[in-house]
Amino acid sequence: MTIRHGLRATIHAVIGALLIAGGVSAGDATHSILGLPSVVVPADNPITPDKVALGKKLFMDRRMSPNNTLSCAMCHVPEQSFTQNELATSVGFEGKSLRRNSPTLLNVALQDSFQRDGAKASLEAQVWGPLLAHNEMANGSVAVVVERIISLPDYSGLFEQAFAGKSADEISIGQALASYERTLLAGNSRFDRWYFGGAANALSAAEQAGFRVFMAANCNACHFIDEQAAPFTDNRFHNTGVHAAQQRNASRPISVQLAPGVKIAVDPRSLSNLSEPEHQDEGRFEVSGDPRDRFAFKTPSLRNVALTGPYMHNGSIATLEQVIEFYTTNYVSQSELRITRLELSAQSMSNLVEFLRALTAENVAELSRDARSIRNGN
Repeated sequence: MTIRHGLRATIHAVIGALLIAGGVSAGDATHSILGLPSVVVPADNPITPDKVALGKKLFMDRRMSPNNTLSCAMCHVPEQSFTQNELATSVGFEGKSLRRNSPTLLNVALQDSFQRDGAKASLEAQVWGPLLAHNEMANGSVAVVVERIISLPDYSGLFEQAFAGKSADEISIGQALASYERTLLAGNSRFDRWYFGGAANALSAAEQAGFRVFMAANCNACHFIDEQAAPFTDNRFHNTGVHAAQQRNASRPISVQLAPGVKIAVDPRSLSNLSEPEHQDEGRFEVSGDPRDRFAFKTPSLRNVALTGPYMHNGSIATLEQVIEFYTTNYVSQSELRITRLELSAQSMSNLVEFLRALTAENVAELSRDARSIRNGN
C-alpha cells in the first residue's frame, strides 16, 4: 500500500495498515507503507477506530493540564511535524523550562523504547510521563487526571464505546493515546520510491549523489537501511560529542533574540544571575547507571528530518547544514563513538543535505490537518 491522496483516504489507509480488522496478537505486524519497517501492535492493545479517535481527542485537549492550558499537542505541534520548531527545548507548565528537545511523534510506532534516554519501554507507559512531570503538564496524580476526564461531559460514553463498557482509568487513557500515536506513520518518501520502489527519476542527481555520500561516510551504521525497509535509526544509544562540544563552547557569547531578525551577543556570565544553573543531562546513564552510557542518547530517525529541527537531544543545532558541519569542522572526537570526523567537500555536504530533504513523506500535512479536526469542549 502506498499513501493515497486525500485526507480521509490517507487516515483510513494508515489505520488499515495497523491491522484494525479483527485486532492483532503479539508479533503481528505489517509492511504496508513503502519504506517503513513492520509495525508491531501490543496484543493487549489492538488498534480500533474508536480508540484512535479517543486518543486523538485526548492528545489535542488542553484540559489534560490542571490550568487548561497545555495539551500533548503543545510540545508535539501537528503543524510542525509533531515536534516544536521554534524552541530548542519546549516550555512546560507555567513557563517552566524543559531540558530536552521535543522529539517528533512521526513514526513513533516504529521505536522499541521511548524518550531520548529510552526510559520507557512502551508507548502506553510513556504517555503518562509528561502528564505527571512537574515541569511539563504537572498533574498531581493519575487519579486527578482520571477524575477530570470522567467529569467532562464531552467524554461521556467514549471510553465505554472504545473499551467494551469500561470507564476511563490509567490503562485505558494510556492505551487510547498510544493507539492514536501509532497512526502517525509517514513513509513513502521520494527516497522510498527510488530505493524500494524502483522509480529511477524519483531522486535528482544531487540527491542520489548525497545518498552515496551518506553510505560512504558510514552514516548507515546508526541511521540504518536494510533491503526491505529503512528505519534510519538503530534504536540504540550513542554519545555523539554534543556534551563535549557544549563544554568547550561554554564561555562563548550567547546569541539572544530581541525581536524577529534582531539578535545580540551576550556574555554567558552576565546571565548567571537570571536563571538557575543548567542541569547536566547525562542521557542514558540516568536510566541504566552504566558509566558507558554517560551522555548517550537514542539515535533519532532521519525520516522527515528536514521538517523536525532543531536537532540533537537539546535542540542545540538549528539546521541540517549545521549538523553536518558539527560532524566535520566542529566535531569532538571521542573513543567510544562509532563514527569518525567526516571529511567532506562543500559539494558533498550540499548533496548530503539534498538527500536528507528527500526523506520527507508526502502525508505529513494531512496528518496535521487530521489532528486539528478535533474540537474539544474547552
